[in-house]
Amino acid sequence: MTHQIAFRFEDGVTRFITANAGETVADAAYRQGVNIPLDCRDGACGTCKCRAESGRFEMGEYIEDALSEDEAAQGFVLTCQMRAQSDCVVAVPASSAVCRTPQAAVQANVQSVRQLSPSTIALTLQAPALDKLAFLPGQYVNLQLPGSTETRAYSFSSLVNDGMVSFLIRNVPGGRMSGWLTGTAQPGDAMTLTGPLGTFYLRDIQRPLLLLAGGTGLAPFTAMLEKIARDGGSPHPIHLVYGVTLDADLVDMDKLADFARRIPNFSFAACVASPDSAYPNKGYVTQHITPAHLNDGDVDIYLCGPPPMVEAVSQFIRGCGVKPANFHHEKFAASA
Repeated sequence: MTHQIAFRFEDGVTRFITANAGETVADAAYRQGVNIPLDCRDGACGTCKCRAESGRFEMGEYIEDALSEDEAAQGFVLTCQMRAQSDCVVAVPASSAVCRTPQAAVQANVQSVRQLSPSTIALTLQAPALDKLAFLPGQYVNLQLPGSTETRAYSFSSLVNDGMVSFLIRNVPGGRMSGWLTGTAQPGDAMTLTGPLGTFYLRDIQRPLLLLAGGTGLAPFTAMLEKIARDGGSPHPIHLVYGVTLDADLVDMDKLADFARRIPNFSFAACVASPDSAYPNKGYVTQHITPAHLNDGDVDIYLCGPPPMVEAVSQFIRGCGVKPANFHHEKFAASA
């Protein structure tokens, strides 16, 4: 049996390897050309100390000078003694360049471009190479604007399915990528993806989840929900609040309803900020967060939206006097 190990480097690059049964993570990394810091290989020096952010593993023998009891309690590991017992995510305190692990670039072609609303574009890319593209649900890649060296960062809105992967893209007036997608792009056009990148991703589900999306910040959550559904669901409740500005901005509601059917513990609510909205739920996301969703702090919160929304939600949570077990957030701003 093999397990997937995702190395997250401090410059944001993520690299995936596989570890064989009984193989140390360090040996698996070096076997596949990822040169994480390493010296003694005997659990004595501490050079290979990293932090296990997700997954199950067992540790071999090591001395306390290399890894203290307090460090181990905080999730730190020695990769020369770490043997994975499930898929794992490991944060490496070094840059990908130091570890000679450059960002991966993948060539793909436009499969479809659909304008879901005046504000939102759905882009699907296709290529056999995408079947080998590994990422953590919630992460993003840089897409290169064809005919230019410019790139834009977009979160995956799906997992890879039959060599295809999708994105939700905000339609920015005057935006170069938006303009290309809505005015020029054709099926078969080539695009380059570089990544994956980002620290916003789905961790092991150990308690209730509260997912908060603003606009195209919905994208990483549909990828996360697809992963949860594929893995057979969640033992804990998952609630999503999805907020937009105008009624026309609501997209992928049928997809969310489908997830609610496929994931027994999943529920969602949408809201529209405009006072002229005809949608039943009006107002901002914060107006649709209840004490039950916060669960006296025993909750992991994931938040993705524009900077003002992230700040507003952060202030709201503090005002409730609740400190969530974990609060993961990602801000995004449109590029013209």
